[in-house]
Amino acid sequence: MTQIQPPQETPAPQENSPPRPRTSPESAGQAPGGPSTGRLVGVDLARALAVFGMYVVHIGPPLSATNGVASWIRYISDGHSSVLFATLAGFSLMLIAGRFEPKTGLAGRQAKARIAIRAVILLALGTVMAMEYGGVIILGFYGVYFLLALPLVRLSAGTLAMIAAGLALVTPQLAFVLTTRLSDSVQQSINAYDPLRHLSEVGVLDLLLTGFYPALTWMPFVIAGMALARMDLSAAAVQRRLAALGAGLVVGAYGLSLLLAGKDALRSTAEDMSSSGGSGAASMGSGSMEPQRSFSELMAAGPHSGTTFDIIGSVGVAILVIVGATVLMDRLPRLRRLAKPVIAVGTMSLTAYVGHFVAQSVLSTPAGTGTQQSWVPLLMYVLGAIVFATVWSRFFRRGPLEHLLNTATSPAKHVR
Repeated sequence: MTQIQPPQETPAPQENSPPRPRTSPESAGQAPGGPSTGRLVGVDLARALAVFGMYVVHIGPPLSATNGVASWIRYISDGHSSVLFATLAGFSLMLIAGRFEPKTGLAGRQAKARIAIRAVILLALGTVMAMEYGGVIILGFYGVYFLLALPLVRLSAGTLAMIAAGLALVTPQLAFVLTTRLSDSVQQSINAYDPLRHLSEVGVLDLLLTGFYPALTWMPFVIAGMALARMDLSAAAVQRRLAALGAGLVVGAYGLSLLLAGKDALRSTAEDMSSSGGSGAASMGSGSMEPQRSFSELMAAGPHSGTTFDIIGSVGVAILVIVGATVLMDRLPRLRRLAKPVIAVGTMSLTAYVGHFVAQSVLSTPAGTGTQQSWVPLLMYVLGAIVFATVWSRFFRRGPLEHLLNTATSPAKHVR
């Protein structure tokens, strides 16, 4: 996202919320003796990092006002935090549909119903929030991702990975052609009949093609997360293979982009245009519709450039973060105990995501615009999220919004 569902409810909403290391709904229905089915605390940690990355983009100083280590933190957060959320959204989706083995029969139909209900709620919530905060809100996009992913929930990890790779190679070029040929008059005609566009600045066309996180070029992240969920991330051999894959994707994509496009290939486009909420994205298929476009843009790999190189490199970063967090939590028990308050934020990422927007409005916190120079507001928001999540998790199994979302999907049990 330039920012971002905040993103299993990502963006990133999630099905499971307890921060304690215990068996959770992730493991429901798994046969003993198979792959490890206990709660992956490392995935919760990755969610928390994605939350804080979006805080950096929404609340912290802009990249142009930073230097040194601060610049690296800001740069890595641009785009990559929202990509991590989208990847974790796909992971969360499979926790509902059946992680290692897809649910079938009645259980499968009810799982799909839960996903569909969840998608509609996220789309509605995202639309309401976009009325106040603009197109930077990722929740509505999450709803579209979930609906588009429904036909894929029974596929294997290998098949999902191949689909994600194929989309990464094809969709950026398709998005480029469509956005360059989509005239203002056509856009206006589509938006005139779009009820979502009448409610907020995010309509169907934005959700699919021209928004900050368009489904056309963001589905590879979601499907990659679905593939990861089908793997036993607690197995050392799987961890090694994924770490090598992630590193290879990062080096290969960004290295080739630099070779083809020059030193500016990795430049962040997050501040090329402004948006509500204090962040922006000017990129191919990510909120900018410039009349003159060059095919050379497809060689770039900066955050939110929406190119094949950007998608592949960003997936590599997401894999490294998820695998790295899992390894640290599995092998360093002391660190796991120390990180428990941060992990708690990851178990209620939807609440943390929505909450920081509401808090910004209530407290009139300056967003990460050109006038925002201090890191203090960001640090206060991070600390506030940690304290709230820690206290809440002592008394409740799910975060407040996670609980409401789970309750709202309960009618799916009546599906036959």
